[in-house]
Order: sequence, then structure tokens, then C-alpha cells
Amino acid sequence: MSNKRGGIMERLDNGEVVIGDGGFVFALEKRGYVKAGPWTPEAVVEYPEAVKQLHREFLRAGSDVMQAFTYYASEDKLSNRGNTASQKFGCTNINAAACRVAREVAQEGGALFLGGVCQTPTYLSGASKEDTKEIFRGQMRAFKDEGVDFILCEYFEHVEEAEWAIEVGLETGMPVACSMCIGPQGDMHGNSAGHCAIRMARAGAKIVGVNCHYDPFVSLEAIKLMKEALERENLKAYLMCQPLAYMTPDAGKQGFIDLPEFPFALESRICNRWDMHRYAREAYDLGVRFIGGCCGFEPYHIRAVAEELAAERGRFPAGSEKHVVWGGGLKMHTKPWVRARANREYWENLNPASGRPYSSAMSKPDNWGVTRGNEMLVQHAHETTTEEEDLVRGIKDKLKTACCQHHQETKKEADLVAAAQAVTETA
Repeated sequence: MSNKRGGIMERLDNGEVVIGDGGFVFALEKRGYVKAGPWTPEAVVEYPEAVKQLHREFLRAGSDVMQAFTYYASEDKLSNRGNTASQKFGCTNINAAACRVAREVAQEGGALFLGGVCQTPTYLSGASKEDTKEIFRGQMRAFKDEGVDFILCEYFEHVEEAEWAIEVGLETGMPVACSMCIGPQGDMHGNSAGHCAIRMARAGAKIVGVNCHYDPFVSLEAIKLMKEALERENLKAYLMCQPLAYMTPDAGKQGFIDLPEFPFALESRICNRWDMHRYAREAYDLGVRFIGGCCGFEPYHIRAVAEELAAERGRFPAGSEKHVVWGGGLKMHTKPWVRARANREYWENLNPASGRPYSSAMSKPDNWGVTRGNEMLVQHAHETTTEEEDLVRGIKDKLKTACCQHHQETKKEADLVAAAQAVTETA
């Protein structure tokens, strides 16, 4: 069924800004439909109405694209470490069901719908290129059968695997976008963010960028590096950004998964709607034309993006009359000090409090440096054993001890330097 506003490339070629949707995995986990750990999307078969309702909320908030809930729906992930979703449902059934739900909602509002693939246990375990590509083919058959508007290869820590996914995506004959879950430091094999963008574009992706793992502003730093690299190489590709809705200035190379708050205590880091106004404006001014969100992004975050870019898009999202931008509705509040907050200046300059006495401003990330090629990432179908858990705990304890020793030694050095400075000043 053709879309009156055109496909993804037509819209971008016409200068439109395309707004993506938000984070289904985290949103549905909080609502009791997804299991944290495997993060697989069998909920689209078990609870299709829950998934459909979330799509509708994003559509009403201003999303131009309904991303089928196919994240991690590969046969290897659905059967990894005790997961039985592969036997119960299978990759093809889950992905086909997700596409049908996304398409139904997309047609309600003239939106596009896409199918997505992401990194695989097969690749992380060190398997061959052909074995990994076969996993992607198993996922994308449903996308082609269900007639998605385009394919998104997202959430890759290694550009090599992203390239393989793009290659399979191109086999379908559909436009392919690709985003990696990396920050300004680049991928886990030492490739810079700029080099990753070049390789994605040369592999055939028409839209490239980043998603997940980092907050909007760290992600935009990575996008800047990608843009500069593409321009140096005279490569044409549209930029996309779909970051976290959690602040991560203290995250390391693997992003928020290394933070001690991941995944159950991230709420104190959540971006507010005014952060999203700023994100949307900075992304647009940077030249990003596919602007959406990933984990933590709720419909109100997407609404803030759509409202910030209403002039550029020529429309406000549905329901904006109930959601006056910059708190204009507060002029109707009974309390005068709340009415005084009904302006942009107030909200743009607010530094929100956490409400948690003595809470730290930053966390110390876990920094194991484990990636593809390390035996600890070799995956298997059986459940994680007690021996494996003990091994991981033991390594973590050693790292913690080493970190404490390093801190103590650093403090001693600092004390010695301070004492020497004091002697020098006295003399």
C-alpha cells in the first residue's frame, strides 16, 4: 500500500525531518510485558494489544515511523541462555506479527513502518561472516513478506557486524538505514565514530548514525564526528540519531550498560521534556534529519521533539492543544508562583533536583573491556550455570579490589604532593 507522503528516501530527499519513535523494550518491561535480561520481543505475540497501544501513543505524539517490535528477535537470541521463545514462537512468527501490528498503526496516521535487526549472540561468540549473515536473513524474510517500508540495522557495537547486516538488508531490495550503539570513542574494536560512519555508508546504508547506550548530547558528539568524516570522504548519507532518554556523562565506552544503575535504577537519570526540546534543536541544527529515541524514550519525549520542530515540519502533533509548549497552560493554575513558571525562560534555565539526599552526581562504571574475541562472550543455549555466575562475581570482586587499591595509591600520591608543596611554600 503506497504512502501519500512518500517513502523514507522521498521524504528525506524532499527536505523533511523524520521523527522516529521511542524505547519499546524498556517501556514494555516496566509495564510487565518484557523480561529484563534477554530483552526479547515475544510480547508482540503474547500481548499484541499492549504493543499496539504503545505504537499509537508514539504516533499521536508525533512519530513519523512505527518501528516494528523486532529488537533481538533472532533465532540465536530467542534460544540463548535458557530462553525458550524460539521453541514457543520462532523468529519468523514474532517478526511477522510485529510488522502487522506496526503497519496497522502506521496506516492510521500516514506513518511509515520498518523492520529492525541488531547485534547477535552468533557474532559475539566469534562465528563466521556467513553464519552471522544467515541469522540476519532469517529475520529479514518476514520483513520482505510483510512489505516494510525500509530496514533498520541498529544497536551494533562492532562496525564489522553492522556491515554484514547492511549487506543482507540490501538483498531485500529495500532502503537500509544503520545506526550503532557507540559514542564519540567509537566501536568496541577501536574503530573511530567517523570511520564507522564511512564504513556503513560504503556498505550501502542510505541513513547512518547512532542509537542507544548514550544520552542525547553525548550521542550528538558522536554524530558530529560521523558528519565530519562523511564530508571528508564526499559520501552522501542522511544522519539519524536515536539516543537514550537517560543522562550518561559518566558512562564509559560501552555506555549505560556499564553503569551500576543499569537496568533497574535508571529513573533518576531520566531526561525531562525540556532536555528533549534542546536535543531536537541541536540535532536539527547539526543536520540530523531522522530524529528519534531509544531506551527510556516515552511518548512525551517524542512529543517534545515534535513540538520543538513544529515550524520545520509545518504541524504540531495531535493533542498539542492540551499540551501547550513551554508550560503555557500553567497560566490557568490557581497558585501564583506556579503561574510564574508559564514561560520558556524558566524551564530552560531550571537545574532539576534529584530529591535524594547525599546522592552522587556521577557513578563509577563497570569497565571490563570485554568484547567479541573474549571467551566470556561465547554464548550457549542452556541457562547460565552456578559456576559461570561464580566466575563473573569473582572477576567483579577482583576488579573492585584493584579499583580500591588504585584509589588508595592515588590518594597517597596526592597527599605526598600536597605535603611537598606545603614544605616548598614554607621554605
